[in-house]
Parts: sequence; C-alpha cells; structure tokens
Amino acid sequence: MIVRSFKDIEGTERHVKAASGTWESKRIVLARERVGFSLHETTLYAGTETSMWYAHHIEAVLCVEGEAELTNDETGEKHWITPGTMYLLDGHEKHTMRPKTDFRCVCVFNPPITGREDHDENGVYPLITEPEEA
Repeated sequence: MIVRSFKDIEGTERHVKAASGTWESKRIVLARERVGFSLHETTLYAGTETSMWYAHHIEAVLCVEGEAELTNDETGEKHWITPGTMYLLDGHEKHTMRPKTDFRCVCVFNPPITGREDHDENGVYPLITEPEEA
C-alpha cells in the first residue's frame, strides 16, 4: 500500500515545472510504482497557452479548480472546462489549453509517465520507460 499527499512531494523530483513556464505538475503516482497508470495534479497558469499532443499516451483530465478553454487543434472544436468537467484524449488529439484563471486538474496517463517528461517542440511527451526489475 502506498500513501502520500501532494504536499509530501512539493519541492521533490516529483514536482515538475515546465520549461515553458506555463504549468507545474505534482506527480504522485509514476511508472516506477508499476501499477499501469500515472496520476498527477497539474496547474496551468492563468493567461498562458499550452499546446499538447500525447502521441504515445492516453490522458484523462478532471478539472477541480479554475476555468480554461480547450481547443481540439485537429477539428477547431472548443470546449469550456470548469470544475467537475472531465476530458479524455482517447484519440491522441492535438489540443491547446488557454486557462482564464489558474486551472488545477487531476490527470491520469496510460502508459504511465516516469516523471522526467516535458513537452517537446511538438507538444509531445517522449515515451520513456522504467527499466524492468530483476
């Protein structure tokens, strides 16, 4: 059994701040836990824009605080995301988030991320795996 809080991981290697300066993520469950998914609390900062494309991952996002516009960059369709709203990127959609306020969400990734990922120039997380245990 694993028990930890987001407060426990503040300022550790699990507390990742994007090179872009547009978001930070507290990664509470990672690939090293070997449970088949990762779980994070991510905050996107008000007034920023982050374009993403999870070419290697499926992501589910549940908004718990704040408001943001989500754009499906492939179709142009826009959605207003508020607390209690979930979106699922089950088709590896390229998308852009534009938070009106600081936007806090809980995210689940499959396959799980290692915690070392950041978006590349295409908004993609590289597929990084943990070594197999002996």
